[in-house]
Amino acid sequence: MIAMGSDHAGYEMKLVLAEHLKERGYDVKDFGTYSTESCDYPDFAKAVAKAVADGEAERGILVCGTGIGMSIAANKVKGIRAAVLSDEFSAQATREHNDANILCLGARVIDNDKAIKLLDIFMDTPFSEGVNHIRRISKLEQ
Repeated sequence: MIAMGSDHAGYEMKLVLAEHLKERGYDVKDFGTYSTESCDYPDFAKAVAKAVADGEAERGILVCGTGIGMSIAANKVKGIRAAVLSDEFSAQATREHNDANILCLGARVIDNDKAIKLLDIFMDTPFSEGVNHIRRISKLEQ
């Protein structure tokens, strides 16, 4: 299952991404928000991050205006490696090298087409499991 969340700024992009994931065969759980009414992004970031950290979800997707607030909030949860992405190289590298488990996107920074490209790369790229990468991730978890 893929856990998804957004604030009001990311709500519409979240819906597009959720539909795309469903078309690809993923089970998606939406942790809110459920409208464009102003709300507080940390609430949704925490819910998605806890689902991923607890093993309820394989990965998480968070969308706000820039992706930055969601990333900061999600990374407060132990075991989370949330990455804000806006380019393809970083989307691949964060999965291969950092084993990032939450993708954060900015709906005011990129358009839906770019978001879908980044989402696909994030979902399709495996962790490289190299010794150096595992050692570095272990240091992050300490």
